[in-house]
Parts: sequence; structure tokens; C-alpha cells
Amino acid sequence: MKIATWNVNSLRARADRVEDWLRRTDVDVLAIQETKCKDENFPWELFENNDYEVAHFGVNQWNGVAIASRVGLENVQRTFPGQPEFGKGGKNPIQEPRAIAATCGGVQVWSLYVPNGRALDDEHMAYKLNWLNELKERSGQWLAENPEAQIALMGDWNIAPKDEDVWDIDFFIENKLTHVSAPERAAFTAFEDLGFSDVVRPYTEGQYTYWDYTQLRFPKGEGMRIDFSLTSPALTARVTSASIDREERKGKGASDHAPVIVELSD
Repeated sequence: MKIATWNVNSLRARADRVEDWLRRTDVDVLAIQETKCKDENFPWELFENNDYEVAHFGVNQWNGVAIASRVGLENVQRTFPGQPEFGKGGKNPIQEPRAIAATCGGVQVWSLYVPNGRALDDEHMAYKLNWLNELKERSGQWLAENPEAQIALMGDWNIAPKDEDVWDIDFFIENKLTHVSAPERAAFTAFEDLGFSDVVRPYTEGQYTYWDYTQLRFPKGEGMRIDFSLTSPALTARVTSASIDREERKGKGASDHAPVIVELSD
């Protein structure tokens, strides 16, 4: 089975590219982030015409997550238990559409769009760390309840956990940028401490998953590794290979993220 994650940065704007990619790569399950649409204007037919079932969670033109599967789509969950809400200045908090799960071919796949901290002293940073901590608590419970559970936490984590995951760590530190701060990295490592594994890294050393649209980051090779698939021990044992489809970042109308693919044994 082949599962993948991709922050498409507006699904409707990239519908043709997503459809072509699905046909070309023959993936069985795709976790999607930043759909940027409501359920009523989600392109359901894109997936249905290609024999995928799909579940979506979107409430406005921001965020939005989905899972498309051709190996079953059961037990759909929109949000995880305890998922924090957010409201600017603490006012009118809402449940942002940042997490959706479904059981696909026996694997509980989560499509996750982790909040961007924006700045080290921004209120979004506290929200991000709280969000990750709550997800970690739930993930620990799932493994405690069933150590053989097959879980994939897939998506845009908005964290670069190692220095080599950004093009210039000194640039990030000197400019006090997010994604590489100690609290963010500790929040990521906490999942590995539970037993989840970053299964893509061993197959893709030195590669990035994201290149900003500005300042010619992509042609300059100035990228970041912020999209991950963290798998539970039972699922990690099934991983046979993984890859980052850098080619999909090229060309007109590309997302600023590349798809990340994990292949599993039967």
C-alpha cells in the first residue's frame, strides 16, 4: 500500500495538478492539507471520478484538511479529542479545520495541518505548542490502549526538527524565526519519545519538502523539511521505502510543498 501527504495550498486552484499526480503515482491514500475551501465547494468529483472515497473538514477559505482513499474510508474523525480552539486575543475561539482521520486499509491515517507559530512571541506560538501537546497526549493514549495500533500522523508539521532541515540554520537563529525554536523541536521529539518514527528521513537525507514562493527559494535550493509522516511501531515495521516528490514543486501553478510518499508492505 502506498500512502502520501501533501499540503496543496488551495485544492481548487491545483485540482488538475492533484488529479494528474494521483494518476501518475498510483497512491492508495492521500492526506491533504490547506484545502482552503468549505465542504460545499470542495471538488468531490475530482476524487470520485478516480475511484477514491474522500472525507473533508473545512469551514472557510483558510486551513482545511482531507483524506482520499481507494482502500476504504471508515471511522472518520474531524478533530482529535481535546484539540484546542483559537480566537485572536482569546475572543470568539473556534475549532479550526486542522485535523481529520480515517481508517484506510487497516491504517488510521491522520491528515494534520499544525498551526504556524508566526513569531516566537506571537499568541499563535502558544496555540501551536498547546495544539501539539494535546495531540501528543491523545497519541500516547492510543498506543497505550493498543500497542499494535497502526497509526500514521501525516501532514504539514510546521517544524524543522533538525538543523539540516533548513537551508541556513544561522539565518533562522539570527532572525529569530519560528520552526526551529527549542520548544517547537521538543514538541516534535515528544512524539518520537512515544514510539512514533520519522520513517521518511532514512530514505531522503538532505532533501526538503517546502520552498517559499518568495525570493526564488526553490531555484536557489533554499528549502525546509516540515512535512512528515510519523508512524506507530506496528506501522513502522511495514515501511519498505519513502520519497519526496520534488518534481511536483516545479512548473506553473505548483504548491509550495512537495508530496511525501510512504510505501508499506502487505
